[in-house]
Amino acid sequence: MKTKVLRYLKHIFLTLLVLGTVTIMVGLQMGAAVNYGDDPARMHLDKEGPYIFFEADSLISVNYIKGNKEAGFYVNRNDYETHAIMEATCFFPLDSSYFNFSVKAEIKIPAAVYNDHEPIIALSDIEGGYKTFRDFLIHNKVIDHDLNWTFGKGHLVLVGDFVDRGWSVTQVLWFIYKLETAAEKHGGKVHYILGNHELKNMQGRYEAASPRYFAAAAILGKQHHQLYDSNSFIGRWMASKNAVEKINGYLFVHGGIHPNVAKYEISLEEINHKVRKHYYHIFFPKPEETVDQLLISDKKGVSWYRGYFKEDLTTPEIDSILKSFHAKSIVVGHTLQPEIKTFFEGRVVGIDVKHPKDYRKTWPFQDSEGLLIEGNKLYRLFSDGSRLPL
Repeated sequence: MKTKVLRYLKHIFLTLLVLGTVTIMVGLQMGAAVNYGDDPARMHLDKEGPYIFFEADSLISVNYIKGNKEAGFYVNRNDYETHAIMEATCFFPLDSSYFNFSVKAEIKIPAAVYNDHEPIIALSDIEGGYKTFRDFLIHNKVIDHDLNWTFGKGHLVLVGDFVDRGWSVTQVLWFIYKLETAAEKHGGKVHYILGNHELKNMQGRYEAASPRYFAAAAILGKQHHQLYDSNSFIGRWMASKNAVEKINGYLFVHGGIHPNVAKYEISLEEINHKVRKHYYHIFFPKPEETVDQLLISDKKGVSWYRGYFKEDLTTPEIDSILKSFHAKSIVVGHTLQPEIKTFFEGRVVGIDVKHPKDYRKTWPFQDSEGLLIEGNKLYRLFSDGSRLPL
């Protein structure tokens, strides 16, 4: 009897061991990781900022949070006229680094189409990871160790969801702003394509936001959504951005372009115009489908669509989209991939991978990836600067 019980327990143990091993292997393949610690610096709010707000037609306030939980917090505020050039500093608590940049009140809407022969590097879904973002750009020679632009006339394309889930959103957004100015001085271009999480924050849907920013908003005497509303400089700047762009024949969009869009004769400029009008409005779909609803839907809209990976689409349906916009391929984020890869014989490129978190320790270590396009050749870029052809 005792032998039978031991044999039975042995079978159970082996079965659980096999199932556990398979589960871990599948999880690792899908990008799963175990969190084993968060750095307490993630909630250090001293020197947090800047938070810049339009106070009146001709007045802007630049605000930094100072202090700590023990001694208390206060806001250091300076006011400027809107025509002034404001010098700003952004501090990063994890490694006590900072970067400087200039802010101008003037905000321009970018073009939707670009044609040249310059290289393209694309990243998506950084999710508030400043260190990961910064170090990836350094090792892939977009910037140097002093954060100076070194990518010449190249295009850096940021395919949405650079906010939420992380503890360095302020640093990420101001870093993008700094890079835009630096790139333009060298003939290069930073393209910030909005994703669904940028829109969520602009629309007051902040369920994925880090607690750090609820605390920061409270210290500033504001609510979280006011950090991104139309009185916020960052909010106005984000609201100027496009939802889709075409660069050297490649379409860049966070979610995707639904095949039904091909039924409408509509340009990329018109798509961006229609979507931009709704950046600050939560969309509730109606039974009938119109082009406006199709573009801004939280299921089929350009910032939300997952159909390339979740629906049984055909290659001709993808071709109809490419034909409508005279494009070679569609590059998308939003839907997580184990690695950057192509679909539909290269017509779709999925670049949303799981990036390391700034303040979080995980096992196994997660490596960043980006996409490099040189002419018609596509490469996976890694955080150490190496590459593999796609």
